[in-house]
Amino acid sequence: MKAIILAAGIGSRLGPSDLPKGLTLLSNGQTILGRQVELLLHHLPLSALILVVGFHQEKIKAAFPTIRCLENPEYAQENTSKSLLKALPSQPEDILWINGDVVFHPSVLATALKGPKTSMVVTQGAVDPEAVKYRTDAAGLILEVSKEVQNPMGEAIGINRFAAEDLPLFRSSLQACQPNDYFEKGIEMCIQQQVKVKSIPIPNDLCIEIDFPEDLKKAEALLTLWKQ
Repeated sequence: MKAIILAAGIGSRLGPSDLPKGLTLLSNGQTILGRQVELLLHHLPLSALILVVGFHQEKIKAAFPTIRCLENPEYAQENTSKSLLKALPSQPEDILWINGDVVFHPSVLATALKGPKTSMVVTQGAVDPEAVKYRTDAAGLILEVSKEVQNPMGEAIGINRFAAEDLPLFRSSLQACQPNDYFEKGIEMCIQQQVKVKSIPIPNDLCIEIDFPEDLKKAEALLTLWKQ
């Protein structure tokens, strides 16, 4: 299995900075990316990790000199569909990928790795309008996933898996995406080709995506809670 962290974006909604958003410092002394890497290394070898970098890539490379970094030089014009495409293994192999701005409890990663090989970790309930939303069928299979989903069931939090046998179709789907598409567009294309993507619901207080300063404050509160 390869584990890919998408960390190429600018993250301007968090506020002006010359740091990639993933290098934002948390109250526990770790960066968002540093915490993700540490948690991944509890389950996977260092050689399995890939960072996709772009904005101030040199700072991420300096922070993680032993991790393979792949550059998306078009990070300012392209979205996560193209960043993820750059990191897919050349041969079919199970992959796990994470948005580089997600703070999550250690149990979330363990749950994802124990779940179905082609799956998305999700929360349930009320969703922020800017969030990536989803709907499932009665069996928990994803029907649609995007920011435009109507009557959503919850949020897709940015921790996902695809099995080796589904990777060739996923690759071609990401290739067919427009430069500004999120990778969820590629997942929807796969679903339309009968790939079964299972939802893995987790409690809402075990994960948060950091987009705005108020999200960072919520993350700090969650980190304190998780210590108790």
